[in-house]
Amino acid sequence: MNFKGVFGRWGVRQWLMASLVVGLGAVASPAAQAATFEPLEIVTKSGVQVFSVELATTEEEKTTGLMYRKELADGKGMLFDFSPEQQVSMWMKNTFISLDMIFIRADGSILRIAENTEPQSTRIISSGGLAKGVLEVIAGTAQKYGIKPGDRVAHRLFNGH
Repeated sequence: MNFKGVFGRWGVRQWLMASLVVGLGAVASPAAQAATFEPLEIVTKSGVQVFSVELATTEEEKTTGLMYRKELADGKGMLFDFSPEQQVSMWMKNTFISLDMIFIRADGSILRIAENTEPQSTRIISSGGLAKGVLEVIAGTAQKYGIKPGDRVAHRLFNGH
């Protein structure tokens, strides 16, 4: 779930009202999902891991992210496009499943991994540097596949593709 820029554009009151409206809409209908998935590869020391990812490119998609979903299959994920490269802040509000957040530089190298995030937490999870994308996958994925900072991500979003 993207937190970046929310308070920069809106005051707290406007943000809270928008959150209430979005939250009420989400209760009334299931969370929207992207219609298509794209392949994404991560090259690790132990080999290439292939994922099928939804792309979050619009502000609405980035704000909603994986909120309200009850499950996320192994090998699936959501890739957030934060072009151009920038400091990114995420949180887990209204996200019911624990995730690994993989922060990716413009060249496709992994900057940082926030593993086993706490569901529904409002604690800010920072990229810790400039990131162009964030890949959210089910918690435990980074450990399971040996994904580490410095590994390479191959996807059309990144220059190193």
